[in-house]
Amino acid sequence: MRLPPIRRTPKRQVLPAEVGGECVFCAIVAGRAESSPVDDDGVGPVAFLDLQPAVEGHTLVVPRRHVPDLAGLTPEEGAAMWELGRRVAAAARRAGLADGVNLFLADGATAGQEVWHVHLHVLPRAPGSVLHLDAARPAERPALDVTAARLRDALA
Repeated sequence: MRLPPIRRTPKRQVLPAEVGGECVFCAIVAGRAESSPVDDDGVGPVAFLDLQPAVEGHTLVVPRRHVPDLAGLTPEEGAAMWELGRRVAAAARRAGLADGVNLFLADGATAGQEVWHVHLHVLPRAPGSVLHLDAARPAERPALDVTAARLRDALA
């Protein structure tokens, strides 16, 4: 069975995967780029809200080390990413953002990967919600920060 390709909406902004020659996710992990953090223990993977959320609470989980794809992850890094994704999913439920959760990881250009630092999407789902993998516009930072705080509080 052949699956249809992931389609991009015309309204989606294509954001740079690098800023000043640096991977944007590496810059976020290092604190050199703005983000709305959800979880960062200083050792393992980092969770922060997606700038173009498909749904409220759309969180990205990235390994601290720059790894372009799944094949480059150590088993420990992969397990830590999955565990943080699981915790964020549970937090989204406790924060009232979800009754269910989708996890999505695009591995490679053909799969729709746009930033060459492996990342897991945690997508909270509510009854009747429609999931579009592409957002129409970037969210405003204050709104992202409020949602990130809800998720941080629910992770505690």
